[in-house]
Amino acid sequence: MLPPLSHLETLAVHAGMDGLTEAGTHVPGIDLSTTNPLRGVECGGDSYENLATGGTPEPGDSAVYQRLWQPGVARFENALSALERTKGTVAFATGMAALSATLMATVTAGKPHVVALRPVYGGTDHVLASGLLGTTVTWTDLAGVAAAIRSNTGLVILESPANPTLELTDIRAVADAAGTIPVLVDNTFATPVLQRPVESGATLVLHSATKFLGGHGDAMGGTVSGPEEWMVRLRQVRALTGGLLQPFNAYLLHRGLRTLPIRVRAQQKSAGEIAARLSVHPAVTRVLYPGLPGQDPDGLIGRQSAGAGSLIALDLGSCAAAVRFTEALRLITHAVSLGGVDSLVQHPASLTHRPVAAEARPAAGIVRLSIGLEHVEDLMDDILAALTFAREPVGALAGSATLH
Repeated sequence: MLPPLSHLETLAVHAGMDGLTEAGTHVPGIDLSTTNPLRGVECGGDSYENLATGGTPEPGDSAVYQRLWQPGVARFENALSALERTKGTVAFATGMAALSATLMATVTAGKPHVVALRPVYGGTDHVLASGLLGTTVTWTDLAGVAAAIRSNTGLVILESPANPTLELTDIRAVADAAGTIPVLVDNTFATPVLQRPVESGATLVLHSATKFLGGHGDAMGGTVSGPEEWMVRLRQVRALTGGLLQPFNAYLLHRGLRTLPIRVRAQQKSAGEIAARLSVHPAVTRVLYPGLPGQDPDGLIGRQSAGAGSLIALDLGSCAAAVRFTEALRLITHAVSLGGVDSLVQHPASLTHRPVAAEARPAAGIVRLSIGLEHVEDLMDDILAALTFAREPVGALAGSATLH
């Protein structure tokens, strides 16, 4: 058993690693069993009922079936709970599976109305607007949260920093306005290294674990962290709908947590330098980055979060310029997702936010950069060359064999 730990860096390395010394191993094994032996008919049935209704195995119980509970997944869940400072975590196959399970839990509790603050990730916006899972949604901003609450409101959803334009929202103010209604914060961009929403009054914390938590672009997953009563409900939804995170992905995501603090801080340092340098570039209409002067008017960095993160949005003034810039990059990969060790770029209006209502869709001139661990000068060289290409008149580029 570990002694009490208070420093994030140490927790990231050691959380979820209990019992390894006693087992005579240094890293967790990967248990791929889809089914598990039962000690008897009656006790096997009791174990099944416990797990299918959201419980966790008691000592000596069978885990019964991988869909119900899995030891490697539980290790990852325990580790993330330690970092987010929550009572528990439930892990799912993807971030959208995690969100969907949370919405299902609100609907089955007879509270299908959701209040949501835009902007949010395009997939979140899409599933809420579609009503596919039985929810209805009222879109609002911070000032309108209290007025949007109804008798059947089950959840308030926000994202800070927001995808893709990095606006910050005061989580404490939202929680105060929501009153007794649970507040879910998508913490994918900030990670627990920079922000722990429960400390600002949130009830639930959502992650697309595919992004920073894994950090290497090779494992999908999603998580919801929060109080035990919510974890029981979410484990039940997961057990019944089959949305469990796979064991090998749990292993990779847990391994990713061990380097999360050092990765997030290094990426943030590079992003801050790049944002500052691009803020005075003549080809850039506007740089959207919370760490720049004037972009955190409420002083949330330092009070709510420990930094601005490593996502940058560039407004290049037009869709044509955004397309030329995106397609001209050579070191930075044009791809969806974010938070990995390598830098990525995407055009949100045509990809992740394409299904979003026109009035809430990001401007067509905006591109989003996820800054990785490459040397900042190599990244700047690539960005500056692409900006030069992007600002050239389209006719002047006809017949060009290469971009740079």
